[in-house]
Amino acid sequence: MVIGRNVRVKINQLFYNFGFFKKTLQGVWYFIMRGQASYRALTMQIYYTLVEAMWISIPIALGIGAAINIIAAPMLAGFGQQQLIYPILILIITRELGPLLTAFIVIARSATAIATEIAGMVISHEVEAYIAVGVDPIEHLAVPRFLGVTISLVVLNIYFSVFGLAGSLVVAQIFNPMPVDHYFNSLLYNLSIYDLLMLVVKSIVFGAIISISAIIQGLSVERASTEVPVAGLRAVSNAFAGCIVAAIVLSAMYYIMIS
Repeated sequence: MVIGRNVRVKINQLFYNFGFFKKTLQGVWYFIMRGQASYRALTMQIYYTLVEAMWISIPIALGIGAAINIIAAPMLAGFGQQQLIYPILILIITRELGPLLTAFIVIARSATAIATEIAGMVISHEVEAYIAVGVDPIEHLAVPRFLGVTISLVVLNIYFSVFGLAGSLVVAQIFNPMPVDHYFNSLLYNLSIYDLLMLVVKSIVFGAIISISAIIQGLSVERASTEVPVAGLRAVSNAFAGCIVAAIVLSAMYYIMIS
């Protein structure tokens, strides 16, 4: 009985999340057309999620690119398959691990911040004030944060790929010097349009999951200030789980598509 009730609650929550996501997407158009008052929220969200996170993601990308070359290059050379280092770099940095790590960085920094900020607004009755004066809280609060996180994640993943591949190049030049144009030509030869498409799709999907999870958890609080940190924790756990599931599904779809 209890299990059945919990299942119904989860299903209802899932439908609510989809409905909220649909409402947010509908609000994007209205935000673009008449959202001048919320442009500052969009700008600040991009600043906090993109600019400030860049100084965390770039060193991680450089380190991962260098580590892949240090570990994989000697192993491949032992089998006479040095050329496989390029598809491995693209597989790990551009298509699989890079987007997921970038999403984790954004979750750790922005999901908690968005959830606690909106939860604080609910506790202080600011959201009720928006409704009272005829302002749509989804258009004013949810849409700029949804757009800001999604745009930031796309750009962060591009930076992650660029600096990850650059880190690999630095190591390659130290241990196995080669012409720079040969390195990049080999990367471009192994880089397909499907890899770039998967990078963009994962960025958009992860950005939507992170932002919607954080906003929903922020709005879910009722009246006690002790609910605010709990909302932040739930936002992080839901975003982590959602991004991992989405990564598995999208990767499976990719391999089905290219097979």
